[in-house]
Amino acid sequence: MVASIATSAFFPASSGKSPLSKSANGSGETVKAVNFSTTPAAPSQSSRAKSAIEAVSKVEGYAAIEPDKVAPPLPSTPAPRTIYNQLPDVSFWLATVMAIVIAAADRHFTLPDWRPKRPDMLSDAFSFGKIVQDGLVFKQNFLIRSYEIGADQTASIETLMNHLQETALNHVRSAGLLGDGFGCTPEMTKRNLIWVVSKMQVLVDHYPIWGDIVEVETWVGSHGKNGMRRDWHIRDYNSGQTILRATSLWVMMNKLTRKLAKIPEEVRDEIRPYFFERMAIVDEDNRKFPKLEELNGNSAEKHLRKGLTPRWGDLDVNQHVNNVKYIGWILESAPMAMLEKHELAGMTLEYRRECGKDSVVQSHTTVYSDCTNSARQDSASIHCEHQLSLESGANIVKARTAWRPKQGQNKGIVGTVSTAHA
Repeated sequence: MVASIATSAFFPASSGKSPLSKSANGSGETVKAVNFSTTPAAPSQSSRAKSAIEAVSKVEGYAAIEPDKVAPPLPSTPAPRTIYNQLPDVSFWLATVMAIVIAAADRHFTLPDWRPKRPDMLSDAFSFGKIVQDGLVFKQNFLIRSYEIGADQTASIETLMNHLQETALNHVRSAGLLGDGFGCTPEMTKRNLIWVVSKMQVLVDHYPIWGDIVEVETWVGSHGKNGMRRDWHIRDYNSGQTILRATSLWVMMNKLTRKLAKIPEEVRDEIRPYFFERMAIVDEDNRKFPKLEELNGNSAEKHLRKGLTPRWGDLDVNQHVNNVKYIGWILESAPMAMLEKHELAGMTLEYRRECGKDSVVQSHTTVYSDCTNSARQDSASIHCEHQLSLESGANIVKARTAWRPKQGQNKGIVGTVSTAHA
């Protein structure tokens, strides 16, 4: 009841009397009604509160509080500090961000060019690659990484050969000719056909070092009635200097029967628009490779390495040994003294048959020096004849390599090697 009276004091009614309760002694005597109706000169809140308290001396057995003992009203305090009322007003920033997003969506907003201006800081040098020269040549850049260099602090021949293989496959994919197979066109996939390399020739001018950027160009052309030609040209990205040139011949094989097959007209129609009749190597090495018996019958220095077996990581998706692995096996039988003082300047490889995961391979190397004086052989050019064969005697790869002294990073292409001892 006290609450209702106090409420009436703060929110007075327009007319009427307020009900009264019993006196403090419980006799039932009533207190005269006090009219709390508003007056023209309304007192303050504190005075109205005191008047209400004075009107009730004793209510419900409790003594009324004396008017002069009423505490003054507490000063108003701000709302308690919470995480919500302390957050800044972000409406301005939200509106700014929305304006930027809308402008960008309407292509009215141009982002600043964040790419470095220095030519040696290439933000887009290692992209997937692109097709140039009217869609006939594929170009891709590679960075020579620390794990791709050898004891000479230069990139290995296997590294450069892997770049050739990578650009060839990316060329097929960029041209839109990649079917379900690895480097196969859609029509080849329908017929279970795959490409296999039959011959390759490589000429190395010099070897890049760690951190160099190489630019690889590749293109394809026709070769006879049942083959295709693929060429490469590797240059230094910054100087444009030639690093390596290579050419290769490819034929088709049935993936199921593992036998050579003719190129169907449907496949020829797919690849013919991409033929580019340009040769990376004009003077090709077309000399016949000697037989192993002929190599064993002469007095040249011979080296043999037996028991070479492919690892699982040496197989490609067609379940035969990767072409680059053959080069490593060829060098397994090369003499260490030659590897320490000479570098590979050129090689020609002829692939005879595929090698599977259960094959055991022998590596034969016959070394010929262009100098008969043994004291000057370290500074003379060397060429070698190589053969990889199965333990049964069947030939896998025949190869011919040319070597030059390592003195001072010699420049210049070693072309067709001497045939005096071939």
